[in-house]
Amino acid sequence: MKYLEVKSFGPIESASVEFGDLTLLIGPQASGKSIFLQLLKLLVDKQHILYTLNQYNYIWNKNPTNILEVYFGDGMSNIWKRDSQIKFDGKNYCRDSLLGAYTQSTPETIFYIPAQRILSIADGRPKNFMEFDNSTPYALRYFSETLRLFMQNGMGSPDAIFPINNRLKSVVRRSFNSSIFHNGKVIMEEQSGQKKMRMQVDGMSVPFMTWSAGQKEFMPLLLGFYCLLGPKSRVIDREAYKYVIIEEPEMGLHPEAIKSVIIQIIELIAKGYKVIVSTHSPVFLEFAWVFNELQQTTAPNLDDSLYELFDMRKTPSTHQLFDGLFKKQIKTIYFSRPQNGKVISQDISTLDAGSDNVAIAEWGGISQFASKAAEILSKYYHAE
Repeated sequence: MKYLEVKSFGPIESASVEFGDLTLLIGPQASGKSIFLQLLKLLVDKQHILYTLNQYNYIWNKNPTNILEVYFGDGMSNIWKRDSQIKFDGKNYCRDSLLGAYTQSTPETIFYIPAQRILSIADGRPKNFMEFDNSTPYALRYFSETLRLFMQNGMGSPDAIFPINNRLKSVVRRSFNSSIFHNGKVIMEEQSGQKKMRMQVDGMSVPFMTWSAGQKEFMPLLLGFYCLLGPKSRVIDREAYKYVIIEEPEMGLHPEAIKSVIIQIIELIAKGYKVIVSTHSPVFLEFAWVFNELQQTTAPNLDDSLYELFDMRKTPSTHQLFDGLFKKQIKTIYFSRPQNGKVISQDISTLDAGSDNVAIAEWGGISQFASKAAEILSKYYHAE
């Protein structure tokens, strides 16, 4: 998976992405990032998706329109237009490319954590695939089903969902505890015949719906990490996955917690996954910027800079995270809507604040307000 070029697809007029070991997609809301990523998933995992839909008794009658309706959501089939052009790793795709044979043995290779993942555990338990209506995109429905099966059959019925010693590195677990859970213990407790999440903290047993927004948003992301890390599971063949897509991992989180999420993503990269993240967080861009700047230096002991950046001690465990990381590539792609309202993409990987290209200099708009605030402050200070 090296390159995807899309033209005239939904709101996207033209988008080209060359993937790195970590690829960041940025841009305002409704700028086509999710549609682009869902299309990528469909192209890569088409056979697995068709097999899954067949298992849930969906019938498409050799009609790609029906596949698009089920996959992107009810009413979305016109997203793939007559003049759409899709080129993936040198191969052109048309709507009929969605048809074809599929088998149970075809593995899924992209693990997709969608932006609306909170809906998968909205009442404190993972929902099954068929609890969602046809307006819900496949990526969310399948992610929720994956969590349901994983929690029922893949975790070994632990006493707690968090913390678990054998799923996360201790440095990440402690960081999540400090910035998100504050010594709270997340358990599954049976209520009215269903097991639901509760948090034991400060002598209380707190129901899921009363947690903070950040804690609720983080749980399905954490469970997604569990699927890819720790002991092997009968439910998740994590060795079959080559790529991980995470949409907006920062939702509801404090910058310190986002920093912990970045460390967790670094571990995924260290394990050989290629990771694609869509984000609105400046923390991800700040990490990408300093990483790229450091990568170009010839300073000795360069890995030490990462320990300082993330306030970590050098241990055998943390060494596994950062060893060889500077040989990896981080790409940053900006999805924008010019005056005509159609989405185009730009590679702004340099993140050079001195660039003549405004999109690069302002990090796709993410640093725009901070830059403007600094300019205004300077202006009025000098006017005294």
